[in-house]
Amino acid sequence: MSDQNNFASESGQQTTREKIHEIIFEADTPLGAIFDIGLLIAIVASVIITCLATVEEYKDETWINSLSWVFTAFFTVEYLLRIYCVRKPWNYIFSFWGMIDLLSVLPDYFLLFFGHHTRAFSVIRSLRLLRVFRIFKMGWFQSEADDLGGAVWRARAKIIVFLTVVMIIVTVTGTLMFEIENICRPNFEMQDGVLVKVAGNDFDSIPEGIYWAVVTMTTVGFGDTVPKSPPGKFLSSVLILLGYSLIIVPTGFVSAEIIESRRKQITTRSCSECITEGHDLDAKYCKYCSAEL
Repeated sequence: MSDQNNFASESGQQTTREKIHEIIFEADTPLGAIFDIGLLIAIVASVIITCLATVEEYKDETWINSLSWVFTAFFTVEYLLRIYCVRKPWNYIFSFWGMIDLLSVLPDYFLLFFGHHTRAFSVIRSLRLLRVFRIFKMGWFQSEADDLGGAVWRARAKIIVFLTVVMIIVTVTGTLMFEIENICRPNFEMQDGVLVKVAGNDFDSIPEGIYWAVVTMTTVGFGDTVPKSPPGKFLSSVLILLGYSLIIVPTGFVSAEIIESRRKQITTRSCSECITEGHDLDAKYCKYCSAEL
């Protein structure tokens, strides 16, 4: 007998699990919206407590530690309820959100073994704030987020090709700058038959040149590594102009995909089988695994 039939055969258990699933995984119902809003408030509060715990004046405060454990207990119970109410727990556990939910409760437990060095990792819970879009999924927030995410995914091949070209450019120009600067302003010279390091240039190696190329091409310009020779400055100017001209290319890819995408009205209904959301308003079956919604 399949998991779905097992799930349906337990009539009393089924009602409880489905009710919990509706509250935790969906935001279309009043209880689901209240739960999600309360969860977001708890996440924000726990991140604030985590930040305060690193401040010298508060790190040894008893109430800070107590509140931190209260939030950890709350998120642990919530995580276990999520596993309990889905038909295929392993699908949830190894899903993106399942891993985030697990990582949000582990840091405080690691305190028992590794001390205070792990508490700061509790800020991973802030990633769960992205679920704010679920609450407003009936509005334009989720629609825009889905359009953007879908456009980036559909343009992934173009973006990968673009990033490959950029990496080739920064590798070549970084190497070229290393050679130019060391020819024009060598870091070492012979003194009394001994090779001595002198005040020359900032390019001690090719990786240093690649680092400079990345910083220059992205127009960040930290200024810690700069060319000092005229040919080096010319190459730097060319790379800056090239960076300005290329920075808009990925935006064009994504914008084109967004224009071509079709908007659909979706709900926060979550499939009990595969834990996926984003179903159409009138959908009766999951478009990913064909399970009944």
